[in-house]
Amino acid sequence: MAHTSAHIAHTLAHHIDEVFGLMGNGNAYFLDALLTSTSATYTAVRHEAGAVVAADAHFRTSGRIAAATTTYGAGFTNTLTALAEAAQAKVPLVLVVGDEPTSGPRPWDVDQIAMASAVGVRTYTVGRVDAAAATVTAIEHALTYRVPVVLAIPYDVATLDIGEIPSVPGPGQPTPLAPSSEFVQTSLARLASTLAEAERPVLLAGRGAWLAGAEEELGALAEATGALTATTALGRNVFPDDEFDLGVAGGFGAPEAMERIHEADVAVVFGASLNQFTMRFGELFHPSTTVWQIDTDDRATNARVGGFIRSDVKLAAGELVSRLEAAGSQPSGWRETVDTASDRAYEMGTEFAEDGRLDPRAAAARLGELMPEDRVVVSDGGHFIAWANMFWEPSAPDRLAMVGTAFQSIGLGWHSVAGAARANQDSTIVLTTGDGGGAMALSDLDTAIRSAGGRGMAVVFNDAAYGAEVNLYGLKGLDKSPMLIDEIDFAALGSAAGGQGVAVRSLADLEVVNEWKATPVDERKFLVLDLRISGAVIAPYQEEVIRVNS
Repeated sequence: MAHTSAHIAHTLAHHIDEVFGLMGNGNAYFLDALLTSTSATYTAVRHEAGAVVAADAHFRTSGRIAAATTTYGAGFTNTLTALAEAAQAKVPLVLVVGDEPTSGPRPWDVDQIAMASAVGVRTYTVGRVDAAAATVTAIEHALTYRVPVVLAIPYDVATLDIGEIPSVPGPGQPTPLAPSSEFVQTSLARLASTLAEAERPVLLAGRGAWLAGAEEELGALAEATGALTATTALGRNVFPDDEFDLGVAGGFGAPEAMERIHEADVAVVFGASLNQFTMRFGELFHPSTTVWQIDTDDRATNARVGGFIRSDVKLAAGELVSRLEAAGSQPSGWRETVDTASDRAYEMGTEFAEDGRLDPRAAAARLGELMPEDRVVVSDGGHFIAWANMFWEPSAPDRLAMVGTAFQSIGLGWHSVAGAARANQDSTIVLTTGDGGGAMALSDLDTAIRSAGGRGMAVVFNDAAYGAEVNLYGLKGLDKSPMLIDEIDFAALGSAAGGQGVAVRSLADLEVVNEWKATPVDERKFLVLDLRISGAVIAPYQEEVIRVNS
């Protein structure tokens, strides 16, 4: 005989290898069963939000689903911001939580189903006879719809003996959406004809293209059309050939590259939502540019799209290549006339800004040269996010994850390290955070250092302020005192938690990275770089935000 929690643990572990969590009354028996009788790996975090964030970062940096677990009540409510971020970013994960007993709520219980629903997350509640089946259903829902799911264990059900653990089929894997309807086929024919006639085509791909595994097909389409390529921040380097690539589109993009995209007569967007930042608040494409979008969403996601094809990106791109080849189409030749390396160049600034503190551009550029090439970067939210996106080129979409940007939150950075470290056990894990978000997430500073160890480093852009607020509202004349932070010594905090903390006040101080790299991994500590940067240097994307909101 086995109790309900064991049914859940065994079934979950059959399909998910990594679980992140914090133990409490509501999930104690689940965790006991998971740790004593399954092969799943459990990583303890120090804050319930960290459990969800770590599972989120695990998927973003590997494409493999993970699980989180917390207790009920306050343990669950602590996860809500992280759940909202995962829901808006379309990240699949399963959060196993305790819940109120079936007899009704106790004084400390809350309506967890309503709370999860409010942030766009569905709850599956296990019962006395369907615990294993409900677990598989929750996993399948998460994978099919690419969303987080809550799996709730009522308190009085958790330890009920309900028989032998059954073998449950599944979860089923979603079938790629084929471009098979007559309407879609007609649309593909129109798009192929448009691309054949284009003189200055651009292909833009996002994270959806990576999730679809469309790299080879997109590379073939770029070659067949002679198109320049670009990606969203979440789709970096999804195109296999960087010779004709303009880099990241939107506010993180280089000015000359964005002007080049503006010259396109036809743009085709693959697996990207075209949010306001990618679109540069409507200015990415010229008004005369013909814009097509290919996505599994049921409709175009931006008013600028003139033609929409609902399809799996990999299948649609492959069919476009076949149509162009069958028609004897020739590439435009435009991309051979463009110096993309020059277009992608950023202004790096000088070592010090006018106030005598480090220019964040110069510091980030130097770090881009020094950091290990095998790095996986996880980023918190905040003004500083531009610097990693501009100067730390990732080798693939899953090598840079920004946890928090979908929900516009900060304070999820330190939590992310554990998920990325478990997902990429042979890579260097790099956290980039600001001092505001870094202070907010300090509960899992220990988790980051413990989970990544000598394979991990953190870069804290420390300007003693909430930089985005200073740039937007301080420049409008509002009182800056709520926007300022007493300068926090993150180097000391990192050392206190078992890492190697270094206060960086000059570019020469960054040579510690070379020393760190030269030390064997098992002999070195997690490196915390406390960059004392100037708050006077405003990121280009932030200047766009200021322009729109001023």
